[in-house]
Amino acid sequence: MYTLRQNRWMAMLIGVLLVCFSAICMLLQNEQAEKLQNKSSVKINQFDTASFKEPEVQVVRTKQIQNAPHPGQFKLALQSSTVNNFNSWKNKNRVNLFKSLPVKTSQPKIVLADKPHNAKPKAAKAEASIQKELNPQLTPPNKLFFSRTKLLSPSDQAKATWQYNVSADDVLLLQRIVMAEAEGEPYQGKIAVANVVLNRLRSANFPNTIKKVIFQRYQFSPVANGRFDRVKPNRDCIHAVNEALNGKKAVPDETYYFLSLKLADDLTVHHTQTFVKRIGNHSFYK
Repeated sequence: MYTLRQNRWMAMLIGVLLVCFSAICMLLQNEQAEKLQNKSSVKINQFDTASFKEPEVQVVRTKQIQNAPHPGQFKLALQSSTVNNFNSWKNKNRVNLFKSLPVKTSQPKIVLADKPHNAKPKAAKAEASIQKELNPQLTPPNKLFFSRTKLLSPSDQAKATWQYNVSADDVLLLQRIVMAEAEGEPYQGKIAVANVVLNRLRSANFPNTIKKVIFQRYQFSPVANGRFDRVKPNRDCIHAVNEALNGKKAVPDETYYFLSLKLADDLTVHHTQTFVKRIGNHSFYK
């Protein structure tokens, strides 16, 4: 202390040096703050300028510079504003990115149905087309007209040598024998069975009524085994009988027999009569 009192000019010199050193430090800090400010402005300009509001940023910077007692406070404020602006830009671009992505819409799948394995053959399709051509209004006639060799249609009754009065019971019996004999046969096979009964009715070698022809002993197996009494005629059998009574023929007028070679126990007809044609599982003979 004594030394300082003796040399007061030295203390003043040291004070001046300290003041100069403090001023130099302040200038250096101001230069570093300006450099940091320039760098931050360059980084901000690299982002999407459309998402920033430049005038507001400049105002915030001015206020921060004026109110900041220390350059460090300005640095922290500037960094926080930069981070906030960057986050807003990032969120905006993320939203735009999601908007630009294509949206997949679920469309209903069209499933093509597979063809069934048990599809009907062409013969069944042809049979169906034949049935479509049938007249649903066709009804059985009240009389049948015969010549000596064949059954005549109602339009050819002038050529008839004799006629037969058809009763409702005759029609029902004919429908039931067709159903019992040819339920699983093609439609033409059903007409052919009715033709055989009517051909026998015309022939002098068989009974002269439909009932007697059907119940003649040892002629029709469904009558013998009881199936004839249990069946109920379906639509195809009813229509086939109506067509046969109106002159529709699936086999010639001389056809008097038929049998199934797979099911028949007695093949006498097959060996003794003349084969005419085969429809479904039935073979027809004259």
